[in-house]
Amino acid sequence: MKTIRMIACLSLAFAASSAFAADKVCKVEISGTDQMQYDKKEISVAADCTDVEVTLKHAGKLPAQAMGHNWVLSRTADMSGVVGDGVGAGFANNHIKAGDARVIAHTKIVGGGQSDTVTFPTSALTKGGAYSFFCTFPGHSSMMKGAFKFG
Repeated sequence: MKTIRMIACLSLAFAASSAFAADKVCKVEISGTDQMQYDKKEISVAADCTDVEVTLKHAGKLPAQAMGHNWVLSRTADMSGVVGDGVGAGFANNHIKAGDARVIAHTKIVGGGQSDTVTFPTSALTKGGAYSFFCTFPGHSSMMKGAFKFG
């Protein structure tokens, strides 16, 4: 009886560890500057990633209220609307409209020397879909944007 219990426990432990081993978090770093630019124009994430962890670093010196940046991901077709609604949402809301379903993921707004990280599941994405990342601080999205590719 002890042998059967031990085999059952080992089987459950193996199954649990296999399930956890299947998760793959793909990490991305991106920087924004006081010159309103990201250091990347494109981010590609492999299809076997289950989650994406994006860390935004502000490489400049200016405070968030003067030259803050965030990192926002949406479908490319939704970008303009997200940016427009973000202006009205204000700085206190990281220039993201509360509950905006078009926003797949976003960081908070950071100033010089600060960083923030966001993690999101790739189940929110479609392989080969058209996605863009951008900054919603007013006036920044015209220069601070890029393509996000999954798959």
